[in-house]
Amino acid sequence: MTETTAETTAESPAGSAIPAPPPADGSRTAGGWVVAGRFVRNRLSAVSLTLLVLMVLAAVAGPLLWRYGHAEITQDVLQGPSRAHPFGTDPVGHDMLALVMRGTQRSLTVALIVAVLSTLLGTVVGMLAGYFGGIVDNLLMRFVDLVLMMPLLAVLGLVAVRVGGTEDGWLVVSLAISLLFWTPTARVIRASVLSLKEADFVESARLIGAGTARVFTRHLLPHLVGPIAVVTTTYVAAAIGLESTLSFLGLGVQPPDTSLGLLVGQGLGFATTSWWLFYLPGATIIAIVLLVHFVGEGLQAAFNRGSGSDHR
Repeated sequence: MTETTAETTAESPAGSAIPAPPPADGSRTAGGWVVAGRFVRNRLSAVSLTLLVLMVLAAVAGPLLWRYGHAEITQDVLQGPSRAHPFGTDPVGHDMLALVMRGTQRSLTVALIVAVLSTLLGTVVGMLAGYFGGIVDNLLMRFVDLVLMMPLLAVLGLVAVRVGGTEDGWLVVSLAISLLFWTPTARVIRASVLSLKEADFVESARLIGAGTARVFTRHLLPHLVGPIAVVTTTYVAAAIGLESTLSFLGLGVQPPDTSLGLLVGQGLGFATTSWWLFYLPGATIIAIVLLVHFVGEGLQAAFNRGSGSDHR
């Protein structure tokens, strides 16, 4: 047997030749750079990521640098955009730029919590269902179907009525959204694991005595990074849209705090007179959702080796 062949096989306890496990961590790191290179070559997605990062930085650092706080009342009441107030002021005298920065900060916080928790829960359930199959798969997938049958807005509305107006109400609503949002991830991950668990490198790991936890973390999870990353970006966009809807309906973030959806709801009655109160927060929501969408498309193309959709 040649040296090259010897490196690609391993001996099982029974003495038979079996395929070796996946590449070492260095190869995975190199693969990560390849994916990053594909993403950067997708100009639309790369620019979208840059703009999204700038918006996040503005939402986080902007309130610390801007001369007005979101709760501060000025003497300028219901004034249009100007040098002193680039986004104008509301009927009370709040600076709209400060409110939009605060609203973006709160909306992105909700979206991040929902994306992380939903992705984590969906990944765990999907991996367990796909790997073990049988009764475990049936039970978990029936539970997924049960969650999917729940009327999303109705359930969240009941939760919001209970906690609406409280200081931590937005956090409870975020957790409730997460508990209802994870099911698509579970289905995507389950489908991926069903095919991966029959691969040679997974069989090799089992034959040499690797435990379930090691198979999950060292052999399956690295191959699920692509689907997980793409699904997570969809959660961010969907969570921002849903939080904005709830706040618009008076079921999400409530004063004295604010969010983009709440600002749109408050500005609706001024849409034809004081346009900045309605259109500027609304445009911010649209911009964030579109940027996240384009970043997700770029990630999907980057992880798809055969993709020819790079924007040159």
